[in-house]
Amino acid sequence: MTHIALLGCGLMGQPMARRLLAAGHTLTAWNRTASKAQALVADGARVAASPAQAVAEADVVITMLQDGQAVHEVLFGDGAAASGLRAGTLFIDMGSILPEQARETAQRLHAQGVMALDAPVSGGTLGAEAGTLAIMAGGEAQAFEAALGVLQVLGRPVHVGPSGSGQLAKLANQVIVGITIGAVAEALLLVERGGADPAKVREALRGGFAESRILEVHGQRMVEGDFAKRGSLAIQLKDLRNALHTAAQMQLDAPVTAALTALYADAAAHGMGELDQSGLYCELKRRQPT
Repeated sequence: MTHIALLGCGLMGQPMARRLLAAGHTLTAWNRTASKAQALVADGARVAASPAQAVAEADVVITMLQDGQAVHEVLFGDGAAASGLRAGTLFIDMGSILPEQARETAQRLHAQGVMALDAPVSGGTLGAEAGTLAIMAGGEAQAFEAALGVLQVLGRPVHVGPSGSGQLAKLANQVIVGITIGAVAEALLLVERGGADPAKVREALRGGFAESRILEVHGQRMVEGDFAKRGSLAIQLKDLRNALHTAAQMQLDAPVTAALTALYADAAAHGMGELDQSGLYCELKRRQPT
């Protein structure tokens, strides 16, 4: 049994916490909006009043926060969680931040004897609930081995390289996801405009070279017009912008990513930021002549 502190109990953090509790671990939760942490009390979690309080007795600390700025504030700013970390604690950031931010965080924590992994995930709320998340871990091999018992409760962890590599892998994931959502949305609009049944076309494409998890899950949401937020379009846009920022640092031209980023930015500008990522379909449909 491991005592875990979870900082960030939103759409992904809550189902992840429930899986960890169901596996027999003890868990202390903190969230800036306290009611989100309180929702886990019925599952056996304890709730802390501050990040520093949450991590004080933890063997493993997991952050599931919105961006790198939030991670920095919780660890080193007003939250000052890092001040409560004991030497030998394992820190795992499972949110999506810039690779450079992950490397800086790891360096600062290593200086106080804390092991660190950047281990962002893919699979959305469905994967979090089922324990089937793809987990891309960057950091030292020793830290990855120490984290396996916890990470395997949540999904399929793979060690992809040194600190920052997990976030690089997540950016690659988000580029593929973001671009493929755009392709599926545009294809379904094409067949609808031509008079075919989008639901039947999606069914016909399944199992062929166009098959993908995006066609399966997000394509179904588009067909049904179900854009309730599981993972938000605004977060997808943030990740694509992070990918472009990182590509520019490496002098890598990424024109396809740039084009899709502009589409997601237009969708957010038209009030669609809190839709599911599949809501990009709505922006593409908005552009069509009536």
